[in-house]
Amino acid sequence: MNTQEALAKLDISSDNLTATQRKQFDDDGFFVVENVFSPAEVKEMRDEFERLRGIEGEYGGHEVHIEPGAPRLSNLFNKSAAFDRCLNCTPTLAAAHYLLGEIRVYSLNARNPLKGQGQQLLHSDVPRVSPTDWRVVNSMVMLDDMTLDNGPTRVVPGSHKWVPINVPDVNMAEVKYIEVTPEDKKIMPTDPYAPHPEEIKLTGKAGSVAVINGHIWHGGTRNETGAPRRVLHLAIGRRDLPQQFNERANLTDDLYHRASPSQKFLLDIDGATPRVKGYPPMPKSARLWTAAETVEVKKNH
Repeated sequence: MNTQEALAKLDISSDNLTATQRKQFDDDGFFVVENVFSPAEVKEMRDEFERLRGIEGEYGGHEVHIEPGAPRLSNLFNKSAAFDRCLNCTPTLAAAHYLLGEIRVYSLNARNPLKGQGQQLLHSDVPRVSPTDWRVVNSMVMLDDMTLDNGPTRVVPGSHKWVPINVPDVNMAEVKYIEVTPEDKKIMPTDPYAPHPEEIKLTGKAGSVAVINGHIWHGGTRNETGAPRRVLHLAIGRRDLPQQFNERANLTDDLYHRASPSQKFLLDIDGATPRVKGYPPMPKSARLWTAAETVEVKKNH
């Protein structure tokens, strides 16, 4: 099976993107689609978010990293069948196949910034070693309305074509450091937490999905009202590069036996032997987010 065949069984192809969505994705690095998931589907995923948060507490998200002030969860496909529907998220999968070709799930995480918290530094999700070295398409599945004042994600349109900044070290794959030229330094923010003059905030009703090129400069903002802003981060990566979360190495019996052939392909668990019975084990400690190293070079490569 290949990506085209797997997606066809889910009635998905890159042709699902409209001309407007494709142009916005190419030019600006993002687009938003409303009503991707129904209110009933959103409620089930929201309820599962809260149930899993009750189990994991301060260690939620430990498989990737934790974030003070913004409760997180990771490894979601192995923890609840409620999130399986994300493997049929047409806007994300269509955009990923269009941009990346052969694809697989990179990770599925969740995040909910608390009142007065949630401001992230502008960052890119992944590095890039050439202008067309696209690696990840990320998306925000909105489980609550994402408004201008409850911590929406900010993006800088067109910045997916610029130098990657503040890439999480867990996402660097084979890249040892981010090369930065003097020209790059001129456009890099001196304070990545501060508002960028060209940023916009993505908003939408619960059930909407915002799809972004994973190289775009983006980040969460401060939740001013304290209203819930639960979001699933469904990331799809190029199939020849490592996943952020290795699904095969952490596979549960439940996920393996309920997944369809197409879902197994997208998770890259086809033929794997489940290694976990019951709920995935909890750690005794967890790491915080850390940015990768940057090195200044004299010219672009």
